[in-house]
Amino acid sequence: MLDGKIVKGIGGFYYIDTESGIYECKARGIFRKQKITPLVGDRVKINIVDEENKKGVIEEIDKRDTELIRPPIANVDKALIVFAIKNPKPNLSLLDRFIVLAEKENLDIVIVLTKVDLDEDGDLVKDLKNIYEISGYKVIPVSNKTKLNIDKIKEELNGNVVVFAGPSGVGKSSLLNEIDKNFELQTGEVSDKIKRGKHTTRHAELLKLECGGMVADTPGFSSLTLDDIEESELKEYFIEFDEFDDCRFGFRCIHENEPSCAVKEAVSEGKISKKRYDSYIQLLNEIRQGKRRY
Repeated sequence: MLDGKIVKGIGGFYYIDTESGIYECKARGIFRKQKITPLVGDRVKINIVDEENKKGVIEEIDKRDTELIRPPIANVDKALIVFAIKNPKPNLSLLDRFIVLAEKENLDIVIVLTKVDLDEDGDLVKDLKNIYEISGYKVIPVSNKTKLNIDKIKEELNGNVVVFAGPSGVGKSSLLNEIDKNFELQTGEVSDKIKRGKHTTRHAELLKLECGGMVADTPGFSSLTLDDIEESELKEYFIEFDEFDDCRFGFRCIHENEPSCAVKEAVSEGKISKKRYDSYIQLLNEIRQGKRRY
């Protein structure tokens, strides 16, 4: 059998990247009986049934390290959450929503700020770094125009399977094209292999990059609702709360109205960003409202 990784799946066909090239495969019926759906990113073993036409059958699926639901992809290591410093103006509530969803999936998180050449005095970048670096996240400002920190993004990608997440217009595709000049060409080659045009589907697709990583060519987190998160669970995904989670109410404290809350005291002392805390309260109320609707 031949080892490989699923780089795309559509219409019951899976495209497996192996040392011998890409094979079009069907999955054995046993997976359907076991209610197992192969996912992009799965490490698999295949049997070759037609070497000339590169066709095979998926025989085994290795145990997954991680599994995302939106987008459906396995064995992702890291999320690069991409927001522009300007045009469009960064919506911090939306940024925090991306962070919560990535934290829920236990991914390493890097915040990438694009278009920093538009921030002439550097104040916007400084403000955002003050918020998110104090919260425990790596923040990398980049510029396609000046090539600032493109090398650092390549380092983050190297050896990892990465999802790029972020709103429209922030420059995710431009950044990927700057990282790897063959990115657009490579997308076209895989799409030609499966006789589909580029971006005709919302299915995830893994693309190899010259820097040694793989990136999920996907809309990112296609749903940004917090329906799957419980009110008492949200605080776990604001990692800066961990250091101060010693309230007298213990694990039951949700850091909202409880007296003598260590997290609220840390906010008042500037040890936790007030903007992040306000975002937490906003998301907490949103979860409550969602539960009431159901």
